[in-house]
Amino acid sequence: MRRHRYVMATAIAASAFAAAFVAIAVADPLPRVIWNASASAPIGLYRIRPESDPPTGALVALAPPERLAHWLSARGYLPEGVPLLKHVAAKAGQRVCRIGDAVSVDARRVAIARARDGQGRPLPVWQGCRTLRPGELLLLNPAHPDSLDGRYFGPLPASAVIGRATPLWLRAPSPSPSPPSEKEIGHADQYL
Repeated sequence: MRRHRYVMATAIAASAFAAAFVAIAVADPLPRVIWNASASAPIGLYRIRPESDPPTGALVALAPPERLAHWLSARGYLPEGVPLLKHVAAKAGQRVCRIGDAVSVDARRVAIARARDGQGRPLPVWQGCRTLRPGELLLLNPAHPDSLDGRYFGPLPASAVIGRATPLWLRAPSPSPSPPSEKEIGHADQYL
């Protein structure tokens, strides 16, 4: 009889945990923690907190709009369904421009766009100036010149933002390689 009670209690507890897990997933399906493997933001684990109006400069996770997500996936940059991490560079009411390769916010240059990616493929280009409307953001990682961000996509809907990203654990940056010593360089004739 004891064994039967133990099995029943275990089954009930397991069912309760499973139901709670499913309820949480259905009620709030947004990611709470993500791993960033892209070098355009520090590599590591980030906590994502929903935030309806992140401030300028905030690091946010975003789900790229469908067309952009498909393009990123087709190019092999990022699988569909994987969020991006970008900083809020401009919000509603700010003037954003891309003239040539220079991207500016309120007449201050914030980033330079490249014409081609690392494989020599052309990158998207938007040109001109516009004042962001409510519900639009310009998202950039200006410290990383190779970042695929607003310098190529232009403004995105604020509804793409999942939440504000806060680092939980970041991988230590790789040390800068030091130049090899004479002994390490060697000479090919040593091995003949």
